[in-house]
Amino acid sequence: MTTETPGRFPWGLTIVCALAFALLCSLGIWQVQRMQWKGDLIADAEAAAMHPPVPVMQVYRPDQEFRSVMIDCPGLATAPFVEMRTVENGQVGVRLISACALPSKPFVTLVDRGFVSETVSARPPVTPSTEPVRIIGQLRMPPEPSSFAPPPEGNVFYARDHLAMGRALGVKKWLASPMIYATTSSNPEWLALRPSAPPAAFSNNHLGYALTWFGLALAVLGFYIVLLRRTLLKQPRSASGATGKEEDS
Repeated sequence: MTTETPGRFPWGLTIVCALAFALLCSLGIWQVQRMQWKGDLIADAEAAAMHPPVPVMQVYRPDQEFRSVMIDCPGLATAPFVEMRTVENGQVGVRLISACALPSKPFVTLVDRGFVSETVSARPPVTPSTEPVRIIGQLRMPPEPSSFAPPPEGNVFYARDHLAMGRALGVKKWLASPMIYATTSSNPEWLALRPSAPPAAFSNNHLGYALTWFGLALAVLGFYIVLLRRTLLKQPRSASGATGKEEDS
């Protein structure tokens, strides 16, 4: 005849699992909060983009990102530019980026004039001019340059490095942000240039992250319950307390 006797309560295991469970649940709650914040951010960006364009200096502030603005850029149609390699709608090409003096001189901003396909080798002329070009565009804060992007080759960039682009265009100081993505063309006679403001780089994957953390918390809880049952029940022993080997002898 065998019996099972209760073992000692595993306090160490309980503390470790409780801490892990609390940590995983807090991470899940944090992701839910991030999901709500990101949803509000996307809604605000969409609402800002729907406003009619206004003169740039009325809303030229970081908190007005995605607002539609109008600006007169002296000589923009024939201004110097740098190129940023990119892929747009599955098509390889470059975006042309020039400097534009803001109405409140001496400040200068960068203007993304639009996308040119890799299949087009021609470029707009570059000649000195002060003839103003009115464009409508969208305010955007420049992203942090990626440390994994290759360094620029001449006037060709592989990442949107705001300051480096400004230096390449001869802007040594007074470079302001946000920058402007043109949504009307600086060179309407040249159809190869396609002005556009790329979609906001927002992705709201936080629900999936939250479910992952909560799932791990449940896994820790299940693991603890299984180990607790095994720990509290010792191995079967005979009623006389002798081991099987002793009985054989």
